[in-house]
Amino acid sequence: MRKASKFTLLTSLYMSQGLPYGFFGQALPVMLRQLGVSLANIGLTSLLALPWALKFLWAPLVDRFGWKRFGHRRSWIVPIQALSVVTLLAMGFLDPARQLQWVLGGILLMNLYAATQDIATDGLAVTLLTHDERGLGNSIQVSAYRVGMVIGGGFLLILVDSLGWVSLFWVLAGILVLASLPIVLYREPEYEDKDRPSLRDFVELLKRPGIGQWFVLLLLYKSGDNLTTGMLNPFLVDLGLTTGQIGSLVGIVGFCAGLVGALAGGWWVIKLGRVRALVSAGVLQAFGVMGYAVPALAAKSVPALASLPALYGYCVLEHFTGSLVTVAAFTMMMDVCRTRTAGSDYTFQASVVVVAQLGGRAVSGYTAEALGYAGNFLLSGGLSLFAAAVGALVLSNTTFRTRLLEGTGSTWERGVAG
Repeated sequence: MRKASKFTLLTSLYMSQGLPYGFFGQALPVMLRQLGVSLANIGLTSLLALPWALKFLWAPLVDRFGWKRFGHRRSWIVPIQALSVVTLLAMGFLDPARQLQWVLGGILLMNLYAATQDIATDGLAVTLLTHDERGLGNSIQVSAYRVGMVIGGGFLLILVDSLGWVSLFWVLAGILVLASLPIVLYREPEYEDKDRPSLRDFVELLKRPGIGQWFVLLLLYKSGDNLTTGMLNPFLVDLGLTTGQIGSLVGIVGFCAGLVGALAGGWWVIKLGRVRALVSAGVLQAFGVMGYAVPALAAKSVPALASLPALYGYCVLEHFTGSLVTVAAFTMMMDVCRTRTAGSDYTFQASVVVVAQLGGRAVSGYTAEALGYAGNFLLSGGLSLFAAAVGALVLSNTTFRTRLLEGTGSTWERGVAG
């Protein structure tokens, strides 16, 4: 399969996943705050993404079973896309003000569908991309996901005043149908029975030397920054920004910065190598999330530091640096995967990342209420700096890298080749 065709297919699939998550991560907190929901309860709604943390439980099923003639990964992705469209259409008949529990239930279902599709999509990506293509491939992955997020979050927030919350679900369903066309037209090579992994193949990842340290490092990298992202939209609401302004700031400006960061992330990995790219990006991300402490502290004393133009600057820095970290981490996660169990291997790691994200977001409301917005953002940056320091220490160990990647055909050199 040609490189351009690979990237087009993966772009459509990862954008599809970003659509519902964009609504969940960006639009839903705004809707809940406008309905008068407390910061603590808004933070707890992050638990609706629990399927992303638990998907490792059924990942072996996705890796092992599939319809050979239709395509092993494709036989999971296409039906799930169809279920997602039907669910969104049904949610379009709900009134969030009176039927909020059903809306939240629908979002939980959408996260279950997307998490399951992600297993198959990640497995497909690992097998499609060569080692040298993974830096650029993960740039495209993160960029496409962010495109989906900006459509599902920022773009729809801008439209909510004219369309209303209800119609947004139908708009999402229509966009998802269009994004599904490439996978419907794709012809996946037939899966050979001899390539089906056994249960023993799945558990071997958890026995690999160094995997525990790698999981801890992923937890540290993705928990700190989510203390900030979990409370960002409620913070902007309390600053007095309108729904449209929040949509433009986080969904449009933030998206563009994240998109540039994702594209730069591929170059960052190629230029610095996997290890140096992740560590340096982690340091930059720490300053990115701490930037929001400035308007939180100066909103009353120095209003200019909390003005909309200033908020644009903080948002650009946070989204750009966050994308650098994501591309580097995802590239290294692919390297840890074996071909036969690619979906499960990647999913185990991705579940660790989601646990970190959910944990950070779930407690963010409590830390914001206890420490204030500024204290929450500073704590977030401190945790991110700690993660970068641990990463530098662990990943500089040659023995650790060699043992962790044994049998994968990948390397993590500390120089340009890594």
